[in-house]
Amino acid sequence: MADTWIIGPKWNTETLEKTHGVLAKTDNSSISSDLSAWNKFSTLLNRATTAGTVFSNPIVSTYSLLYTNSFYGYIGGVLAPNGDVHFVPYAANRGQKISATGVVSTYSLVYTASGAYWGGMLAPNGDIHFVPNGASAPGQKINASGVVSTYSLVYSASNSYRGGVLAPNGDIHFVPYSAGLGQKVSSVGVVSTYTLVYTGSSLYDGGVLAPNGDVHFVPSKATVGQKINSAGVVSTYTLAYTYVNAYSGGVISSNGEIHFVPSSAYVGQKISVLGAASTYSLAYNAGGAYWGGVLAPNGDIHFIPSYAPWGQRINSAGVASTYSLVYTYGAGYAGGTLSPNGDINFIPAQAAYGQKISTGSVLPFGIGTCASAWFNKY
Repeated sequence: MADTWIIGPKWNTETLEKTHGVLAKTDNSSISSDLSAWNKFSTLLNRATTAGTVFSNPIVSTYSLLYTNSFYGYIGGVLAPNGDVHFVPYAANRGQKISATGVVSTYSLVYTASGAYWGGMLAPNGDIHFVPNGASAPGQKINASGVVSTYSLVYSASNSYRGGVLAPNGDIHFVPYSAGLGQKVSSVGVVSTYTLVYTGSSLYDGGVLAPNGDVHFVPSKATVGQKINSAGVVSTYTLAYTYVNAYSGGVISSNGEIHFVPSSAYVGQKISVLGAASTYSLAYNAGGAYWGGVLAPNGDIHFIPSYAPWGQRINSAGVASTYSLVYTYGAGYAGGTLSPNGDINFIPAQAAYGQKISTGSVLPFGIGTCASAWFNKY
C-alpha cells in the first residue's frame, strides 16, 4: 500500500513507516479502539512537528482558477490518490481540480444542480464521493482513473448532509445536517441508512474520526454532541458550549484532540482523546468567520477563512494567533486540503482566486498520511 500512495521522495513516507510503524488504513481495519493505531500515527505526526518549519509564518499566495461561481461554486475538497486536489461542486456546473504540480483544470460531471453536494470523502478503493446535500441529488463519485458516475441513495432531503467521515470498517458516513436518518456507503459501495439518537434542523456540519475510531459530528446548531463508535452504536454527549451556527468542520490535532472550527462561535471547542469537551480563547471571532480547517505538518491547525479578514491558527501548544491573507472576500472559501508538499489549498466558494498556504515544512507528510481517514477535509 505504501508505494501506491507515494509522491515525491520515497523517504517522506517509507522511512517514517519503517521507524514509527505502518500508517493506519481503513481498508485493513487497522484503526483500533485501543488507540494502538493512533499512537503509531501520532508518532509520525509528532516527528514532523518536531522537525519544525523553515518559516516562522506561513507563506500565503493566490493563483488563477479556470471556473468561478458567485454563489458557492464549491464546498470542501478531497485529495485523490494521484495527488490531485478535487473541489466538491455545490452550485458549480463542472468539476475543478489542482494537480500535484499546481496545474488547474476542469472536467465534466454527470449531475449538477445548485446545492447538490457539500463536502466529500476518499474511499479505501480510491473513489472520491461527494456528500449529497440537495433533495434531488444522487450519489456521485470519481474513481481513481478519473471516471465520474452516479449511484442511488436510500434517503434524500433538502439540506440533508454536510461533510463526511470514513469509519474504521471503510464505511463513509454522511454527516446529518437536517437529515432525519444517518446514511452511509460501505467499502463495497452499498448504501444504507441507520437511526440517529438526535435529529433536527441545521444540527451538524462536518465530522472527524477520533483516535479510538469514533465518528464525531461537528455541532452547528446542535445542543449535544453526537458520535458513532467503531461498532456502529450512535450516542450523544455533553458539549461545553453551544450556539447557532457555532462550528463548521473539524480537525484532529497531533495530540489526538478534535478541534471544532469556529464559524460564528465566540470560543474554540475541542474534544479530548478521552471524549471530554472543553473551550479555549480565540484570537478572532465573528459571524461566519471560518469554514473548515486543516492540520499542517508543523502541528498548526489552520482555520479556512470564509468571511474572516485574516487567517487564524492554533499551534501545537494550543495558542491561537492570526496572520495576513493575500485575498479576502465574503464567503470566500469553504474547506481546505493538505497536499504532500505541505501546501494547504483553500477551496473556493465565492472567491475569484485560489489561495494557498505554503507551510515550508522540513519534513512534509507523504500522500499516505495526507489521505489518512484521520485527516478528514470536510
